[in-house]
Amino acid sequence: MNPGAGALVDEIFGPPSPPSVPAAGGAPAPDPDDQTPIRIVAGVSRGDRIFRAGFRAAGLSVFAIMGLIALFLAIRGAQALHVTGWSFLTEQRWQTATHRFGVGAALLDGIIIACIALLIAVPVALSAAIYISEYAPSGLRRTLISLIDLMAAVPSIVYGLWGMLFLTQRIVGFEAWLSSHLGGVLPFLKVRNEQSAASFTQSAFIAGVVVALMVIPIICSLSREVFSQAPTGEREGAYALGSTRWGMVRTVVLPFGKGGVIGAVMLGFGRAMGETIAVAMLITPVFAITTHPLQAGGNSISSLIALRYGESDKVALSALMAAGLVLFLVTLLVNMAAAAVISRSRSGAATNE
Repeated sequence: MNPGAGALVDEIFGPPSPPSVPAAGGAPAPDPDDQTPIRIVAGVSRGDRIFRAGFRAAGLSVFAIMGLIALFLAIRGAQALHVTGWSFLTEQRWQTATHRFGVGAALLDGIIIACIALLIAVPVALSAAIYISEYAPSGLRRTLISLIDLMAAVPSIVYGLWGMLFLTQRIVGFEAWLSSHLGGVLPFLKVRNEQSAASFTQSAFIAGVVVALMVIPIICSLSREVFSQAPTGEREGAYALGSTRWGMVRTVVLPFGKGGVIGAVMLGFGRAMGETIAVAMLITPVFAITTHPLQAGGNSISSLIALRYGESDKVALSALMAAGLVLFLVTLLVNMAAAAVISRSRSGAATNE
């Protein structure tokens, strides 16, 4: 080869690499032209190990505490469960002296109150979350977020007093209108003795309205966080295709956050099921399944425990503990289902990453 051409090749491609020499022990030396990535293993310092162990212990302590609570309720409620057996879940009466008691009515009434709360809270919470996430100016957005967080911090008894002293007197007319105008089409809205205002006070509907105000902050905050994680590229793509802002929300934000919204609603349902003081202040305890939510009377497991705890003997106290165990398991299953839905959604996967 021409020496000038060889110098030009070396200048362009570099000098030829020397032949690989086997390393000590017979292993070939690494090839500098090998493009195989080298695995780098970072060392773990003592501080990292302590930090990891502390957080692992904190996480496992949550499961330990939950297990201890369930064990405590099971042990304290074993006497009542031994007396009634599986009928504890279906019995509507609460007559501990004759061993005829159960949570059949209180459990279903609590579900009815929670469903009424969700019917009111979900549209309001989702509308507020969409407005805060997509439409509100930055200054107003911060103010609205603070107000939503403040609603979540208000004690339950404040909502209960507001519902008892303010809302009840002003919502009776609306309940009477529902009963008279829609009771013929929807029989469960019909109320006996519509002329008396006492027929509408302390009803499951009023309790559901108050509980809805307590559920709105939870659903709104979680939904807003989910909506804010919608991919920017998909948002801009929708705008590039000529979409309006509502079109972008409808085709990008809402589908992306669907799983997270379902999880937020289920978490709100668990919160509504466990509400105690406000429900106890607003309804008249009746041990029968509520078929007319506008009619005065109702019950829930949490309010049953709050109202009967101070006057219970040994058997009645065991029955209340068993009722608490049922409520604990129901809310635990609801929250686990909500966590599963969120983790399987696109928004949940983006959060985990």
